Amino acid sequence: MSTETAGLTFPFPQPPEFTLPEEFAELRARQPVAEVTLPSGDRAWLVTRYADVRAILADARFSRAAAERPGSPRMGNTSPGPETILGMDPPDHTRLRRLVAPAFTTRRIEALRPRVEDLANELMRDVVSGDRSADLLAQFTAALPSKVIFELLGVPYADFGTLHGWTDVIFSLSAHTRDEVLTARTNIERFLVELVAEKRDHPADDLLSVLIAARDEQDKLSESELVSFALILITVGHMSTASTLSTALFTLLRLPELLARLYARPGLVPSAIEELLRHNTFALTGTQLRVALEDVRLGGVTIRAGDAVLGALGSANHDSEVFARPDRVELTRASNPHMAFGYGIHHCLGAQLARLEMQEALYALLRNIPDTLRLAVAPAEIELKTGLTARALASLPVRW
Repeated sequence: MSTETAGLTFPFPQPPEFTLPEEFAELRARQPVAEVTLPSGDRAWLVTRYADVRAILADARFSRAAAERPGSPRMGNTSPGPETILGMDPPDHTRLRRLVAPAFTTRRIEALRPRVEDLANELMRDVVSGDRSADLLAQFTAALPSKVIFELLGVPYADFGTLHGWTDVIFSLSAHTRDEVLTARTNIERFLVELVAEKRDHPADDLLSVLIAARDEQDKLSESELVSFALILITVGHMSTASTLSTALFTLLRLPELLARLYARPGLVPSAIEELLRHNTFALTGTQLRVALEDVRLGGVTIRAGDAVLGALGSANHDSEVFARPDRVELTRASNPHMAFGYGIHHCLGAQLARLEMQEALYALLRNIPDTLRLAVAPAEIELKTGLTARALASLPVRW
């Protein structure tokens, strides 16, 4: 271990301003693969340069399945689990991904756009029906992705509040104890077991029914894999998009000249969303841990077999070797090969759906709220959630 990084703990402290921790830039410049201590007390190699992060995500020698084995290094009190698609390597990962990949093709997702547009406009009409003020997070950015994924899976939206509360807990690194995380996960799994039983009796035209048929009629996954797969789809499917959408809107509200540009030119929305995904300074942790299956030389160091490795996506997306003026938000950035959705075989299955939801959310905001939209409090007064796998807003109060 280098003495330069002997005292580094990760995640790094959150800066008081809304920027990435300065440690990322320092490590990219001086020590792009550095050993750090995780909240669990385990050690891991933190990878900060774009090229190196992309390399580990594409290299089968860095295993997700090995990271889920008993006794492996842990980030904190939560991990996806060995029977989830996020905790598998090929061929098991390939088998499960193939089951749902047809539902997430670009063509299928684009066919959902009219429905997502309707949901966004419906929610936005409720937002603007009040006294020219709102909490966009509570009333809009959390609700839209949740309604979309619940509808896609066939989960009753009446259960959103309960499921969202449990999801908040299982996404915790340090805000909740390990027992609390395990209890919340058990509660979600119990809910899904009951829902699966109900859908077996009354199948519908939804993704969960497709997975049940794959289990019952084709034996393509086990019962525990079915429940675990549904858990990942419903939790990650609503929480990650809701958080990313909230932080994207917050960034625009902190930079009103950019928001004004979008009001004047709504056609910039798709490229704006890509840039806001790249720029996201709330992305503090990055990819799920991987474990090296053999010795690998990377970034000037030798990663030994059994060592944990973590790719810092936020850092990679601010690498000046790839992105000119990376700390600026440039809505028309010409080249934007960001890795906000990861890379390689674990590239986010719902990336196209998340893009569509974020685009339609921003279109709905521009259509329905006057261009006098602004934060209702100073940025520093915005409440943040702490102890999660990524920095997140607790509220987004606005006026217009």
